[in-house]
Amino acid sequence: MTDPVRVRPLADGDWDAVVTLERDAYTGLGLSEGRAALQSRAAVSPDTCFVVDVGARTAGYVLALPYPPHRYPDLARPEEPPEGPPGEPSVVPPGNLHLHDIVVAPGLRRQGLARHLLHHLTGTARARGDQRISLVAVGGTEPFWSARGFVPEPGVVPGDAYGGDAVYMSKPVAAARQTRARPSLSPPAPTLREVS
Repeated sequence: MTDPVRVRPLADGDWDAVVTLERDAYTGLGLSEGRAALQSRAAVSPDTCFVVDVGARTAGYVLALPYPPHRYPDLARPEEPPEGPPGEPSVVPPGNLHLHDIVVAPGLRRQGLARHLLHHLTGTARARGDQRISLVAVGGTEPFWSARGFVPEPGVVPGDAYGGDAVYMSKPVAAARQTRARPSLSPPAPTLREVS
C-alpha cells in the first residue's frame, strides 16, 4: 500500500461511505442497521468514532460508545442519548467502551487497517479512563478478536440479538507503556548559564 493511511474523527461528510461499508459487511448476516441507527450510535459519543483513509478514499470505520459491561446496543432500535442535567451536554462516565462496529473495505482487508483503527480506539479509551473495551463478535470473527486479546464471555448475548454465533467479548485497556530514559554516555550539553 503506497497511499498514506490516516485515522481521523468521523465527520458528517463520511456517512455515505460508512453506510455503504456497513451495508456490504452486514446485510448477508442479516445485521445491517441503516443510516439512522448508525448515526444515533455515533451521536452518543462522537469522540470515539473514527474513519481510516487510504489516500483520499474512506477505507473503513469504527463506531464505539460507552456502555455498561455485559450490555450492548439493540440492533432493532436507534440509540438514545443518555440523560444529563437540563441545558448541559450529557456525558457518559468512563469505564467500558463498547466497540459496536468496525469495518474495512473488502479490497483493503488484511493490510493492517483494522489494526490502525483498533490501536487508535485503544488509545482513545485509555485517554478517556476506560478500563475495558467490549464488543459482540459476529459472523465467526471470535478467533480474530481472541488473537487481539479479547476474551469470550458466553451467555451474555442471546442468539436472536446478533445472530446464532454471536459472542460477547472484552479485554482490559492496558496502561500506556512508559519509556525509561537511557543513560547518556556523553556529558549533557551545557546550558546558557554554564556557558556565560
